Amino acid sequence: MTVTFLRTMILYIVIVIAVRIMGKRQIGELSPTELVITILISNIATLPIEDTNIPMSAGLVSIFALVACEVLVSGLILKNVKMRKIISGSPRVLIRDGVIDQKQMSSLRLSIDDLTAQLRGQGCFDVSQVAYAIVETTGKLNILQKFSFQQPTNQDLHIPEPANANDPPVVVVADGSVCEAALQFCGQDHNWLNQLLQSQQCALDEVFLLTCDRGGAYRLVKKEAVR
Repeated sequence: MTVTFLRTMILYIVIVIAVRIMGKRQIGELSPTELVITILISNIATLPIEDTNIPMSAGLVSIFALVACEVLVSGLILKNVKMRKIISGSPRVLIRDGVIDQKQMSSLRLSIDDLTAQLRGQGCFDVSQVAYAIVETTGKLNILQKFSFQQPTNQDLHIPEPANANDPPVVVVADGSVCEAALQFCGQDHNWLNQLLQSQQCALDEVFLLTCDRGGAYRLVKKEAVR
């Protein structure tokens, strides 16, 4: 039991390191090669855990060999456009000016239900409103709505930009813990924080959430009593 536990912990740490080396992405953003490597690593990692007769070195060597292969392939497709198209594929235009390309749909084996579901996920419920719909190499569908259906921006509406509009509020205190980097980002210090808490008659460990921006505007949420 102890051996299995130690093997599991070692492989867990190794896989985390391997994933960090390959790059931080979500499952839906993985390229074909990254997805294959991820599946292989997960399968290889289970072997030394299930069978203690298999040496740990065999699993570790296989995992790092796959990671090295992925790093090399990633570097190759980064510099070579032809290899990138062969390995990762290329984006496909599914809708152009409101017209669905049925050949591309058939080539990608994408049903109408799949297409309409992804369009709804982009906030579009009418195909005729779409200027372009492109399937990326990760399988994600991105759309550009026709000009008449696009949401107006503040610039379109001639709304003046307020001060600190591009400085979003950051979390200064989370569940009683102070984030020093956020405090510095806001141009504040612990004296300001202590004065703020005193004015609100709230101790630091009673703070559930405190956000602040560079203009000094803050929002304080106190912890609720747990029944």
